[in-house]
Amino acid sequence: MEAEKERKLSIPPRGIRAIIEAVRLGEVIKPSQYAKREAFKKHEIKEAWLNRTLTMIFYDIMKKQGLIDKAIKDVVGVTPLILDPWLRAALRVAFDVILFHDPNQNTLKNLKWKASDFISSKTHPYVGMYYWDIFDKILEYKPNPKTELEKLEWEYLAPAWLIERVRKLLGEETKAFFEAVNRKHEWISIRVNTLKTTPEEVIKKFEEEGVKVVQSKRIPVVLKIMGPYDFDSSDLFRKGKIIVQEEASAVASVILNPQPGEVVVDLAAAPGGKTTHMAELMKNEGKIFAFDIDKTRMKRLKDFVSRMGIKIVKPIVKDARKAPEILGEEVADRVMLDAPCTSSGTIGKNPELRWRLREQKIEEMAQLQRELLESAAKLVKPGGRLLYTTCSIFIEENENNVSWFLETHKEFKLVELFGPYDPGFLRGSMRAWPHRHETIGFFYALFEKLT
Repeated sequence: MEAEKERKLSIPPRGIRAIIEAVRLGEVIKPSQYAKREAFKKHEIKEAWLNRTLTMIFYDIMKKQGLIDKAIKDVVGVTPLILDPWLRAALRVAFDVILFHDPNQNTLKNLKWKASDFISSKTHPYVGMYYWDIFDKILEYKPNPKTELEKLEWEYLAPAWLIERVRKLLGEETKAFFEAVNRKHEWISIRVNTLKTTPEEVIKKFEEEGVKVVQSKRIPVVLKIMGPYDFDSSDLFRKGKIIVQEEASAVASVILNPQPGEVVVDLAAAPGGKTTHMAELMKNEGKIFAFDIDKTRMKRLKDFVSRMGIKIVKPIVKDARKAPEILGEEVADRVMLDAPCTSSGTIGKNPELRWRLREQKIEEMAQLQRELLESAAKLVKPGGRLLYTTCSIFIEENENNVSWFLETHKEFKLVELFGPYDPGFLRGSMRAWPHRHETIGFFYALFEKLT
């Protein structure tokens, strides 16, 4: 009996306050891990066991948010999106803990009383009273999915429309795809800055720190380390010897293969993973014009460039569609267009994204991508190359755009890609998949301008 009690989830009052605040901040601070970090710091969550427990709950709520919101609506009678934001956060925490985590009696008591007191202090006492009044209804709630798709939503932790789209793409692999993106992500992918060090030296340093590390077989400068890892206090990070980057993202620069002395344009550069990688491949010789409209992310790019000892990047905070007017036409040996997209391939890393995505957004993004491709085409010199990539899984943003580009730009040909990942749905293109390659979903198409 005692052992059974030990296994039940235990969260002290401070932990209840911290997780509610983290969920509330997660709505306004992106990416959500920054919200979690800020809330945990404010509530002094220093114990490793408590940090792990609350982190698990936080990401579980992000992953199951749409389902939790349906449960809230069943109990409250309205969509939680119109509720007081502190009430919404407390309800999401309560439903997740009660439905999915087998809490002990102390945790349930804290969830009822301490959460009620906390949200009363943050908003209005009546809000806390309302939460307290309906708490017993939360305890009694049982999900009741009726259709096959509703049942799959609970199994795959995704909205029905997304499940249907993945089915059309992957068929029998659909279950494996969702299992992969729902798996606990303990490994952090980083890239070694070869201007300052080598993979071997970084591996040795990690091992000295007691960090478990594995080297990518596809891209040797990419390493995976077992998290959590404190980058803020890391010598390797502070001195610009490593940068956080997914393997699939690092593959893009290798495919484009910029050479020392060339002129390169990066059309959606921030926060700088591919920009800095290309500078390393160019051995810090040549010129990279890095465009992006996001000032905050461009600030991070500048910081990475400086920290990593890179001298050849010129950041330009402008809409990339204006690049031909700013730089002129046929000026670039290589153009990188890692286009803004729905980011649907990253739902394993950004679990709440699956519930924020809207199907109607796909065509809107595809149109923006085509406008950026038009600009990119103008920049490439005869004989030069253009790499088009997205971190989306949707055909509209990928193969359909490539077909459109080849039809409207006869001066380009598609250069067939043979690895390191799998062929796309259009001959010559390539795709990385979470369930096949243990990385984010990614798409690649390489074009060459005819001379």
